[in-house]
Amino acid sequence: MTPASAGQLRSARRLLRRKERLARDEFLAEGPQAVREALAADRPPRTVLVTRRAAERHTDLVDAVRRAGLDPSLITEDQLGAVTDSTTPQGIVAICPTLDVGLETALAGRPRLIVCCAEIRDPGNAGTVIRCADAAGADAVILGSASVDLYNPKTVRASTGSIFHLPVVTNAELEVALDRCRQQGLQVLAAAGGGAYGLDELLRSGDLAAPTVWLMGNEARGLHPDQLELADRVVSVPIYGAAESLNLSTAAAVCLYASAFAQRSGEEPGPAEQ
Repeated sequence: MTPASAGQLRSARRLLRRKERLARDEFLAEGPQAVREALAADRPPRTVLVTRRAAERHTDLVDAVRRAGLDPSLITEDQLGAVTDSTTPQGIVAICPTLDVGLETALAGRPRLIVCCAEIRDPGNAGTVIRCADAAGADAVILGSASVDLYNPKTVRASTGSIFHLPVVTNAELEVALDRCRQQGLQVLAAAGGGAYGLDELLRSGDLAAPTVWLMGNEARGLHPDQLELADRVVSVPIYGAAESLNLSTAAAVCLYASAFAQRSGEEPGPAEQ
């Protein structure tokens, strides 16, 4: 491997800024799992930077980079620290083309399960919701226009590669997006404390088996009254213990898995379930 050039290092470092990501339609994917998933995506990475220690530890990944037609560039630990905002960088970083998906593309193919985040602000939460949606078999994630940047390095890192697995619509106008979901046959369920319906109630009744888009609110404020009006039902997650509430990403995981369970009842179990 040849050492990374000063131009490659500058190019990667500048992608820590949102303005640069928007201008170039590129973002950083950090860590072995994210880079592995990026290589399998329809639009593979343009540049891969790796430390010697990481290259020796992940020889299979370095080989996969080469099979993709890329020559991985060697960087030092200090140089790695300059191109990532992580306090514990994982030794490998890829410069990837953005994965922007339009709403119509995301809704094609009769989707059954979607999560829509009205205004999620914390990048770690956003990445975790994407990861949970992927794990629950959701068909897409929709991020409202007031949400955090999908390509924030913390969002990408928290998704652990799931950002490459399912369509994520960004800058969506909530009313338009939810109307289109409804036109595609999905019910709109808003997750909010004090909802008129309990999640356990809908699970027992079988209503969660219907195609569903879950509407999630802001971490601190939840959903505004006008956002709640966009839903067919407002649903609360039951709290059986003494906790005051669940955080956004945990609530999203519970709601998504409740729907996934209901929709898959009676189906043959997948490989991990057998």
